[in-house]
Amino acid sequence: MKLIKLTAISAAVLASTAALAAEPVAVVQPANSYSDRTFFQTVTHPAAVSAEVGTLGYGANIGWALNDKTELQAGWAGGDVADLFGGDFDANDVNYEVDSDFSNPYLGVQLRPTGNWFTMGAGIIVPDNDFDVRANAKGPNFRINNVDYNAAETGTLEGTMEHRNKLAPYATIGFRPNITNNFGLFGEIGAAYMGQTDATVTSSNPNGNVTATTVNGTTTVKGSDVAKAAEKELEDKDWLEWMPIVKVGATYRF
Repeated sequence: MKLIKLTAISAAVLASTAALAAEPVAVVQPANSYSDRTFFQTVTHPAAVSAEVGTLGYGANIGWALNDKTELQAGWAGGDVADLFGGDFDANDVNYEVDSDFSNPYLGVQLRPTGNWFTMGAGIIVPDNDFDVRANAKGPNFRINNVDYNAAETGTLEGTMEHRNKLAPYATIGFRPNITNNFGLFGEIGAAYMGQTDATVTSSNPNGNVTATTVNGTTTVKGSDVAKAAEKELEDKDWLEWMPIVKVGATYRF
């Protein structure tokens, strides 16, 4: 339901912006005269370029001013940003080291509802983010779903994760002060709904016997069974289902 609401909001904003773009845009000339700019002229003459760094990665965007308070943006952010999340995370009792490879092209709208520094943004991300994970044993065991699996017998547990959403709606608020007539800075916070997580985990000793200890005693399972248990726990965790958006950057306006 939250995804549907966010998608509807993003679609409505983009649709209204497209309608504005279809109308000629009146541009004030220095001699106080007006000229009409077509949508094609607006697209081929961007108003600004920006560089950014944040939780979605390192990237840039191009902005087209549709009117004094509305700007259409197209950009990309990506790279290895695992260190921005601390380089690891916990799924219940298992700690995982993370390496990431992000690719987040996006299309959105920036609004200045009050005509000052304050901004509101909404749009769509097309995420292609891969996470490589490796489990760290806690003492001699991997503790998964209240079961202690012998780590030495299990071997290395490692795998990949990715989010299921092919389109991720996002919303942000922020500020964009102008330092000079051409140069400015910006900061934004918000979130994108990336969806649930698909995980694949393997054991380096899939066919080996592994001692599993529970409150009811000790049993023996295979290394592949431990990997499946870890995989299910990662998917139940839904790590970064809601991806936080925090970014800062600089803008040059033409």
